[in-house]
Amino acid sequence: MSDPFRIEGTRALVTGANTGIGQAIAVGLAAAGAHVIAAGRRSCAETVDLVTQAGGSGEEVTFDLADPATAADALDALEPLDILVNNAGIIRRDDSVDYSEADWDDVMDVNLKAVFMLSQRFAKAAIGRKAGGRIVNIASLLSFQGGIRVPAYTASKHGVAGLTKILANEWAAKGINVNAVAPGYIATNNTEALRDDPKRSAEILGRIPAGRWGDPSDIAGAVTFLCSPAAGYVTGAVLNVDGGWLAR
Repeated sequence: MSDPFRIEGTRALVTGANTGIGQAIAVGLAAAGAHVIAAGRRSCAETVDLVTQAGGSGEEVTFDLADPATAADALDALEPLDILVNNAGIIRRDDSVDYSEADWDDVMDVNLKAVFMLSQRFAKAAIGRKAGGRIVNIASLLSFQGGIRVPAYTASKHGVAGLTKILANEWAAKGINVNAVAPGYIATNNTEALRDDPKRSAEILGRIPAGRWGDPSDIAGAVTFLCSPAAGYVTGAVLNVDGGWLAR
């Protein structure tokens, strides 16, 4: 019996793959057998090197999800694709009474509009060639909680959770599974300031039952599972990978 956690022969596109969680996802998928296309606004050459070191194969492509339509058009040149991981995201912080329309639009374009447009283009191609596929969106703890001073980010990540469910409903019969992973507090560049603040770090760790910050590989493992045959009957799920944060 073949290993249900292997994904040999597949082609996977991972957005925001130049660093952090996206980079770990790219390496994880490659280690499981996928050919990985690492996409980002900046060079993903380091990610491709890590993919190669892990014994996988990969390539990089540059596009900016701040222009979702153009980014979606870029998928045509990358077909056929079997896996799409919508990982790229941005955050802008300000009090809600002062939050600018420009910041709102920028965050929503990258975090939600681009997720829909890339998923739509991916699905059209997969349905057109009568092939299945896997889409994994990266949600957030703020898909469930409100947060503070991040209104657009919170709205966009609530939207990602809802979008995951509606696309799963529409495309499951077409053989396309759509799921999301909601990371908890992960040790990346984005959380470095929090981890370097002894008081804030202690407060966060005190809330996490696992008692540690997550590692990007924790997210990569969950994404790889959702892209594998082992998750063939999983669709419309938002999987929390948070060390128990939301259960607390």
